Formats: sequence, structure tokens, C-alpha cells
Amino acid sequence: MRTIGRVRDGAAAESRDMSVDTSPVPATASVPVVRPPGRPAAWGGVVALMIGVFALVTAEFLPASLLTPVAVGLHVSEGTAGQAVTATALIGIVAGPAIGPLFHRLDRRTLLVGLALLAALSNILVATAPAFGVLLLARVLLGIAISGFWSMAVAVAAQLVPAEHLGRAMMIVNTGVSLATVVAVPLGAFLGALWGWRAVFVLVAVASVVAAVVQRVLLPRVEPAAGSGVRALFGALRSPVMIVGLLGIALLAGGHFMGFTYIRLGASDIPGLTAGGLAMMLAAYGLGGFAGNLVAGVVADRRLRTGLVVMPAVLGAAVTVFALLPDQVPLAIAAVVLWGFAFGGVPTLVQTWAARVEPERMEAAGGLVVAAFQLAIALGAAAGGLLVDGAGVREALVAGGVVAVLGGVLLSTARRRRA
Repeated sequence: MRTIGRVRDGAAAESRDMSVDTSPVPATASVPVVRPPGRPAAWGGVVALMIGVFALVTAEFLPASLLTPVAVGLHVSEGTAGQAVTATALIGIVAGPAIGPLFHRLDRRTLLVGLALLAALSNILVATAPAFGVLLLARVLLGIAISGFWSMAVAVAAQLVPAEHLGRAMMIVNTGVSLATVVAVPLGAFLGALWGWRAVFVLVAVASVVAAVVQRVLLPRVEPAAGSGVRALFGALRSPVMIVGLLGIALLAGGHFMGFTYIRLGASDIPGLTAGGLAMMLAAYGLGGFAGNLVAGVVADRRLRTGLVVMPAVLGAAVTVFALLPDQVPLAIAAVVLWGFAFGGVPTLVQTWAARVEPERMEAAGGLVVAAFQLAIALGAAAGGLLVDGAGVREALVAGGVVAVLGGVLLSTARRRRA
């Protein structure tokens, strides 16, 4: 059995960086104690995290389904209204790593409740925004709430459940993403048509308040992790293993968004595909993602390295089939489902990897993973757009699949890197 040594000083940190193992941790393995001794597993707290994620991701995705009415209501172009999504992502690059050090003494239950209430404030500001500038400011607040929540998620979950069940705990947390994708966003579009887009954001604000209350009730007090300050953040950034892993994460997520951002263009070659058919195809993608997340929870605890290779490989193959055989309708639909399945498992695998690599600096690692993802979203979409304009949508899709596979391979080999 492998033992992960505790970090005592700078020399010990370098030694650990040269021997990090991302294989699953057996129940009897010696690991750094994160969950307080004697505390029973708090699965209710894990569910509370999932509810928080559901409310936050629903708010994050809503502009995509309400873009036209928002643009009309605020008298801006749809392209300008779309920058609300960009603002949310870009602020996360800074806020994700910064939240832990800024509040390094604050009880994590209090911090998560505060972030949920910040999201509620953001949604109220959006719902009452008299001009686009106010909406943009509100979305920046939401970006802080989302990135801060994600940066805390794995470290908090690690204090709620045994180490050997961390992958399953993160699977439950990430189920909130799947539910938001499959249910909340289409429902938001439907309710927006009935009640107006401002009413939908009020409804999501209420959901954020509910999430805050549930977290206050179900989460126990969660002390800040030992490595939650600025020193821990820079210590993680000095780790060769972490640097290589973050690059792999950025390639994996960036490759996905190179293609997924333009999936509608890619679907334009599918014979007879109507707007309703496109909606069903995207719903199939979401259902695939839901299934992939469930599988990833088990894989992360038992075969983490295998999952880090297989899921990106399936993603690359699915994107390639979708890009090159769009006229084969059954194959195209199957490819979309597999695409969703593969990427649906990525967040759970990546977060578990970060916890295994940096058991003493989980909050710092979580923040850096958030930053890598948000940067990948922005750069992946931009790179895909350049390829779409310069070469074509099929080429952009295939390139995205290849980049994602390379990212998965790099991430899975991070443990073998040496300082």
C-alpha cells in the first residue's frame, strides 16, 4: 500500500511532488486525516452541496436559454447579451483560487451559505436590471459565487465522507450540474416564454436562498483545511505534478468547448433536423452526461487513472464520429449521447484527482482546477471560433476531440512526472 506523507516543510513538499500517486485509496491505507476522527459520514451535507451546485449552475446557464428576450428587454444585441456568460467565466479565473486565501479562517459552512446568498443577490439584480451594465455587474457577482463554491467543494466533501468514498461524494455533488443541464435550463426557457425572463431570475434567486438554508441545516461546521492560505496556493503552483495536471485539465476542458460551443453548427448537416429535434438531441447529451457522472463516481474511487484516459478517449471518438458522419442520423445521435457521457464524468474525475494529488492543500488545488476550467472555457470557445471561420465546423470539432484526448493522457501521467 502507498502512503502519502504529510507536508512538513519545503523539502518535504518537493519530495512528495516526485512520488504522488493518483490510484484509488484503499479503505485501510494511511492517508492524511481530513474528516474529523469520530465524526460519522455526513451524506446529508453532500446532498446540500449538490443542491447548491444545482442552483448556481442553473443561474449560470440561464442566459443561454433566455438570450433573445434579455437582449430585447435591455435594448442590446444578442452578441452583447452573450457577454454575460463570458463575464461569469472570466471572473472565475481569479476568484476560484482567491476565495480560500481571502477567507482562510472562516468556517466553510458559513462561507458556502454566504456564496449561495451572493448568487441570490446576483439573480435579483439581473431580474431588476434597468440597463445592461447592471446585469453585467450582477453576473460578475455570480461568477464569484460559482467559482468560490467549486473551489471549496472537494475540500468540504473530503471532511464529510471517508477518503475511499470521495469519488462517490463528488459524483453526488456534480449531479446538480446534470440536473441543471437536463431539467432547469429547458424549464427556464419554457417559463420565460410564459412569465418573462425577469420572473425566471427571481425564481432562481429563491432557489439560491433555499440552497443556503439547506446548507445551513444539513452541513456540519467545517473548519478550513490546513492548506487554505496564500502559502498553500503558491505551494500547489510550485508542484510539477500539479502544473502538468492543470495543463492536462485545460486541454481536456478546452478541447471539449472547442467543439461543444459549435455543436449546433455541426448538427446543421443532419438530414431533417428541426429545432425540436435539436432540443431533443441536446437533452440526449444531458442524459448521457448524467449517466457518465454516475459511472465516474465509482471509477474515481477504484480506477482513477483508467478513467482519466478512457473518458477523454471516448469523448474524442464521439466528437469525431459526430463531425465526420453527420448524415448518418443514428450514429450522430449515439455520438452525442457518448459525448455527453464522457464529459459528464470529467468533473468528478478531475476533482478527485486534485484531492489525491494535493491531500494537504485541497482548497488550493480546488481553486486552481476551477481557474483552469474557466480559462479553458474562454480559450476553447475562442479557438473553436477561429477554426470554424478559417477551416470549417467539422475541422473544429475534430480538433477539439484530439485536444481533449491529449489532455486526458497528460493528466493521467501527471503522477509520473518528476521535479
